[in-house]
Amino acid sequence: MIERPDDFIPVFAEAGANWISVHQEACVHLDRTLHLIASHGCKPGVVINPATPVHTLDEVLPLVHHVLVMSVNPGFGGQCFIPSSLKKIELLSQIRQSRGFNFRIEVDGGVHRDTIANVVCAGAEILVAGSAIFEHGSPRESASRLLESFRAAVENRVQDLSSVAGDPRQP
Repeated sequence: MIERPDDFIPVFAEAGANWISVHQEACVHLDRTLHLIASHGCKPGVVINPATPVHTLDEVLPLVHHVLVMSVNPGFGGQCFIPSSLKKIELLSQIRQSRGFNFRIEVDGGVHRDTIANVVCAGAEILVAGSAIFEHGSPRESASRLLESFRAAVENRVQDLSSVAGDPRQP
């Protein structure tokens, strides 16, 4: 998270970034900042901190490629996942579906083997994991186990969605 993100967007784009995310809380004019990102040929994303309500993004959701839900307070690695983040992910997923948007849902913070299934079931598609990979043992093995958990969660979610779609009692 940086202050005055508009000052850095051209530099990040020039350096080769193709996705740029900004914290909603750090932007004076979020709409303008997202358009600035897009004008530099990058996919604009917005980040919300744990205490920020999803509805603060209502006006900009049509503009974004991705929404990152911080599931810990930004600052340092190894924090515990904040369970109320699941409700934000679910709400974003519902809004995306009901309004016909295409943004991706990303989650950062406390993502590990014990939280990954709930995060994916809630609707997240992109997961950021740091401590779960680098804190214990071999990063390669940790990443492999985390990826296995992710794939299993995605498969379960697909099966759940398929069974709901095939159930004539469901809307």
